[in-house]
Amino acid sequence: MRISAIAPIRRAIAAKCSTYYGIFADPFSFFSLNFHSKERLFSPNFKRDLSCASEVDDAIFFFRKMVRMRPQPPVFEFTKQLQVIVKMKQYSVALQLFDEMRQWAAPVNEYTMAILINCCCLLKRVDVGFAVFGIFFKQGYNANVVTFNTLLKGLFLDGKVAEAEKLFKQLLTLKLCAEPNDVTILTVIDGLCKAGHVLVAHDLLLLLEKSIYKPNVKAYNAVINGLCKTGTVDNALELKSRMIDKGISPTVVTYNSMIQGLCDFGRWKEVKDLLNEMVNHKICLTVVTFNILVDSFCKEGNVNEAEDVLKIMKQQNISPDIFTYNALIDGYCLQGKMDKAKEVFDSITGNGLKPSIVTYNSLINGYCKKGKVDEAWRLFLEASSKGLEYLDTITYSTMIHGLLSEGRNADGWKLFNDMETRQVHPDLYTCNILLEGLCKTHQIAEAFSFLRVMEDKGLSPNIVTYGILINGLCKDGKLEDAKNLVNKLPSKGLKPNNHIYAIIIGSLCEEGFVDEAKDLLIKMERSGCAPDSMTYNIIIHCLLKKKELDKAMPLLEEMHKRGFLADASTSSMLTNHLQLSKKDVLLEMMKKVVPKM
Repeated sequence: MRISAIAPIRRAIAAKCSTYYGIFADPFSFFSLNFHSKERLFSPNFKRDLSCASEVDDAIFFFRKMVRMRPQPPVFEFTKQLQVIVKMKQYSVALQLFDEMRQWAAPVNEYTMAILINCCCLLKRVDVGFAVFGIFFKQGYNANVVTFNTLLKGLFLDGKVAEAEKLFKQLLTLKLCAEPNDVTILTVIDGLCKAGHVLVAHDLLLLLEKSIYKPNVKAYNAVINGLCKTGTVDNALELKSRMIDKGISPTVVTYNSMIQGLCDFGRWKEVKDLLNEMVNHKICLTVVTFNILVDSFCKEGNVNEAEDVLKIMKQQNISPDIFTYNALIDGYCLQGKMDKAKEVFDSITGNGLKPSIVTYNSLINGYCKKGKVDEAWRLFLEASSKGLEYLDTITYSTMIHGLLSEGRNADGWKLFNDMETRQVHPDLYTCNILLEGLCKTHQIAEAFSFLRVMEDKGLSPNIVTYGILINGLCKDGKLEDAKNLVNKLPSKGLKPNNHIYAIIIGSLCEEGFVDEAKDLLIKMERSGCAPDSMTYNIIIHCLLKKKELDKAMPLLEEMHKRGFLADASTSSMLTNHLQLSKKDVLLEMMKKVVPKM
């Protein structure tokens, strides 16, 4: 029986762009002029602080005004204003303005270089960042550890993990700059974890423990979080004990990662132990901790316990955020309790919050699954009225699926066209929904035409896409075409899976080609796709339907050996055969494969 986490929670509480510029076409154009290092006096006419500028247009205007001043402001003023533009996330604009700085012989220094390299990295052009670094270096500017930290971050952002590891090793061995600092170590370890190289990050952490570069709590937290996200929670717990042994105290971030990892596996006793540990070490639970618990309870179907957590939060003046309410709404939607979900939704604004797109998506999906498409449509229109930023691909896909599921095909396609008009780009999931709608209404030719449209738009059909088409062909009586399409999958870089084999096997059985279906069963095994319970049930059900119990018996035995059970339909047919035949052998077999017999 799951141990409630509510009690320790109570204890813990009691304890307490602008579009003016694209990425420059020639990344080296702004280095065509000579560098100027002479600093000039700050102009008395320059009074406006650009940090007050809220619009990019204003930022550009004031920057250009500053660069044309005579005398020009000192270099630190230029770097400060460039940083303001970077904070607006207008990285391309910052690079273009730097180009203008060079044309007007504005002063630069190492900080200018760092800003420029950072912009290149954030634009995922780390190659240009290295070029910038090289040119500044040749001009006599020294790179510090911050510059190398930025380049490391850029390599990870650009997916160049091996290059990042190589640069880090060079920093340690060749002394390219001052000693790597805590940020350097965290950048590498966190970058490895986010790139999926968690074990490499773990090994590096242990290696650094033995060196002069001691990892801090943030580095441990990054690895612990990575281990938990990859399901190796026990290793994360061991690492937590190790850091304590080394005198490094875990933080609430450490515990949140482990609590999330344990909740994902339903290990509630250990969640309770960690909460008690937090109490004993006087580590206060944050809204993030509560959200993990609320979300986990809801996903397990224990919405009442999630509501209890919410009450505790409010009693202790810890304000739930939109993530808390989204988790509750999703929990009620999963249970089909749409009235309760709507009640939570209505309470959001009363608590000083605004519903997010995730909030609307959960409710729209919940109503669609209950067949209440009109309610879902009302919410869709409400989200739309709040501005285009509220509508995303998931919102449209969910609503289109709901409309098609209720047979409102024209409305579904109209919404798809509206989606494209509003420049909300459909993804493969959206297109698969529409393909399935066409196949269900036996519009197979139209489905294949739409497939070509998908490919023209740069979407690559996946195994789900072809599964929909193969199923559509079979349902439309085009079994040979379906088999041909299955045979073409390897040439498209795809392997048939259990679902696709089951579709073909089911159709073969329906058309009376049971021997061919059994041959396909052997073929799929040889191709490395082991038959599953559904595959066996399809063939056995077909044989029983044809009253060929003798042919079904070996397959029932094989199914039992593989640990599969008969489904409800097969079990019912076996029961009927038992009543007719009264065979002891069949009864014994049924005891093996029929659940609860």
